Amino acid sequence: MSQESRLADSAGKMQKIISLCKRRGFIYPGSEIYGGLANSWDFGSLGSQLKKNIKDLWWQYFVVNRDDIIGIDAALMMNPKVWEASGHVDGFTDPLVECKECHQRFREDQLIEIEDKIERSIAKKLLKIDRCPNCGGKLSTARQFNLMFKTNIGPVDDQMNTVYLRPETAQGMFVNFKNILDSTRVQLPFGIAQIGKAFRNEITPGNFIFRVLEFEQMEIEYFIREQDWERIFGEWQSAMSEWLNYIGINSQNYSIREHNKDELSHYSKRTIDFEYKFPFGQKELYGLAYRTDFDLKNHEKHSGQDLKYRDPQTNETFIPHVIEPTFGVERTVLAVLCDAYGEIEGGRGQDSRQDQEVILRLDKKLAPVKVAVFPLMKKEKLIEQARAIVKKLRQDLGHLPNFVIAYDDSGSIGKRYRRQDEIGTPYCVTVDFETLEDKAVTVRDRDTMKQERVRIKELGGFLKEKFV
Repeated sequence: MSQESRLADSAGKMQKIISLCKRRGFIYPGSEIYGGLANSWDFGSLGSQLKKNIKDLWWQYFVVNRDDIIGIDAALMMNPKVWEASGHVDGFTDPLVECKECHQRFREDQLIEIEDKIERSIAKKLLKIDRCPNCGGKLSTARQFNLMFKTNIGPVDDQMNTVYLRPETAQGMFVNFKNILDSTRVQLPFGIAQIGKAFRNEITPGNFIFRVLEFEQMEIEYFIREQDWERIFGEWQSAMSEWLNYIGINSQNYSIREHNKDELSHYSKRTIDFEYKFPFGQKELYGLAYRTDFDLKNHEKHSGQDLKYRDPQTNETFIPHVIEPTFGVERTVLAVLCDAYGEIEGGRGQDSRQDQEVILRLDKKLAPVKVAVFPLMKKEKLIEQARAIVKKLRQDLGHLPNFVIAYDDSGSIGKRYRRQDEIGTPYCVTVDFETLEDKAVTVRDRDTMKQERVRIKELGGFLKEKFV
């Protein structure tokens, strides 16, 4: 296959995923009825459930199931001195050029993010143009623009009242380090975990939800002794790989990339990225950084508070070092959708060609809808029986976390199977006329297409075994 064909296939797959997300209620363009807002997206009923499943599984996996990690939920807005101490006020910037006419801003190093080397040479030629690609106006020289969103507390727009929407969740965990030590009995090594929103006022390449202005992070600050950092860094690298396997990401579709010295953040001694093969290129999915003692040391200096850890056995006091595993929620959603997306040969279309039917082979733990129940036809007795089964399943399986059971009687049975395949539902239960006689239903497996007859009184236990 030629390079042009591969690019076309990748672009085509991405567009199909975006179309599926809108069509089936996973993700919508933000503020769409008003023409949208660049780089903002709204999660629909299925998308918000998928996000919740991911976040709940992550919390269970890394917080509830471990003795060495505790969770917090810090505020979005913090004292602006936090961001001075962390280096964000002075250093969290991007070099941008601004159009003097329409005032649209562009990254200096790229107007369009292009991965293909041949096309990249064309992009470099475009960057030499000093005119705005939007309106043709004159571009300014490059200047550093801070990526944090500013707002004000109180009715007066005054510099003294300026606060920032947090650009990362990490600092909320660092500033609560002393509170955690004082209110719990944690001992090194231990971690503080948080899931929450962050905001970055940056120019994005428009790759769907890959990089957006408002996003969620699942993040851990893991506090250690300096001499243990290499061993614990390796342990976290393994833990992150195991998590990707746990949520069903194909190991062939991601790889680990070491940051070069000139790439490292000011606080990092070592950083690696887990990169996923998205349709638009191999990009960062997760990050793992060794932040040394940079953050706690700076917060101690700027706040005047003692942020040292006291060893309960030796009474030695010191500032711990930190390993930071970071997981993006939206990027996890996108990777999961890309990994699960598939097409199978379906029925004949109007032009007598074989249709391509979409199937999302989501891991069962992640699927927004776990089970769908259908009456074979819209007949009163079948509908009554199907709804009774839904009610009974919700009683039997409702204690399982995020176990969504759907009912559907719209359209032909074939169309209903197809809808459920498109949203990744693992099992469909069909009530037919034989059900009224033998008190059994047909259960269809999404991945194998196998159908088997199960007695209604055994259905709850049968399905529970599939998920537990």
